[in-house]
Formats: sequence, C-alpha cells, structure tokens
Amino acid sequence: MKTPKGNNIKLGILVTATIALFIAGIYFVGQKQQMFNSTFHISGVFKDISGLQVGNNIRFSGINVGIVDEIEQISDSTVRVGMLINKSSRKFMKKNAKAVIGSDGLMGNKMLTITPGKPGQPMLEDNDVIATVVPVSMDEIMVNIKKTSDNASMITEDLSVIIGSIRQGKGTMGKIMMDSSFAKNIDKTIVNIKQGTSGFKQNMDAASNSFLLRGFLKKKKKKENRD
Repeated sequence: MKTPKGNNIKLGILVTATIALFIAGIYFVGQKQQMFNSTFHISGVFKDISGLQVGNNIRFSGINVGIVDEIEQISDSTVRVGMLINKSSRKFMKKNAKAVIGSDGLMGNKMLTITPGKPGQPMLEDNDVIATVVPVSMDEIMVNIKKTSDNASMITEDLSVIIGSIRQGKGTMGKIMMDSSFAKNIDKTIVNIKQGTSGFKQNMDAASNSFLLRGFLKKKKKKENRD
C-alpha cells in the first residue's frame, strides 16, 4: 500500500518539473521577443511588405539583433513596420541605414535586414524612421523566368525548323549545304586559287630575278666604260 509520504514526494517532483518547464518556456519566448534585453525602437515605411509578419527576425551584419514588433497599414499603398532592436547594436547603426525585406533561405520565413550605413554619420536614435528598399518579389522573378523559358522554347523551335529546311535542301542555305555539285565547285575554286597563287609567286620570283640581272648588267657596263 502506498504511503502518503511517497505520494507527496511524487507530487512535489511533478510540480517542480512543471514549474521548470514553464520558466524555460517563458525564458525562450522572452529571448525571442527581446523581453530581457535593453532595446530601442525604430520604424520604416514600405509599399509592400511581401508577407512579413510580427515576430519575424531582424538581422544586421548577419546577426539577429531584433524582431518586428508592429505592422500598421498607413494608407492603401504604404505600410509602417516597427522594429525592436537590441541597444547593444545601436552604436553600429547610422542615420543613413536602410531596411530591406528578405527571406531566411530560398523558401524560409521573411525577415528584415538592416544595412550599416556610411561611416561618419550619427547613430540611430530611439523612434527614428529609416529609409527602406523595395524588395524583389518572388512572383516577379517567376514571371521573368517563365518569359525567358518561353523565349528559349520559341528560339529552339525556330532553329529546329531552319535546320529541318536546310536538311531538306530548301532555301538558299539548304541548296548550298545539300548540293553536292556546289561542294565540288568550291573544291575546284580552291584548287584554282592555289594554282593561281603559285603561278603569281613564280612570276614575282622571275620578275625579281630579272630586275637583279638588269642591275648587275648595268653595273658591269659602267665598269667597262670606266676602264
């Protein structure tokens, strides 16, 4: 038979484990929500946030430095995004820093990336509004890829038709490429050119020798006249 003391010990262990898990959960959630860090607040205005959500990470130089804590639609074409940033990173962020929406990997969650800005500028202050960069839409990329694919397909089909016509001897190029007599005429022409070049060289050599011979005879005649 179980004693009340044994039951109390088991109950105490269960309660302690539950409290420990609860505290761990609060700690991890608090870390993600920047509840235990000293933070400052900035914002940026976007025309399209591309699926960005509250709680998404904010990165600076590849490091997670904050989270998106607020998204507010200002008008039909602008959305303000509030950002909660670790205060320890503020000294590296300049007034001319920019925020751009990206993805954590090719198909990962959306996130914000903040560029450092140019050196020599003052640091960001609490509640500053920073410039933003229009994100590249994945839909636009897919549309451009489809257009490129369609153009490549059309070019391939046109080339296939042209090559088929050439093989069948159609058109000027087809007749030129597929006519055996034309190929023979080209061979004969090349042979004639070679022969003509050879004859031209022989004539030039002969003319050169004749010129040298005349020069030699003139020198010899002048010498005889002096004698």
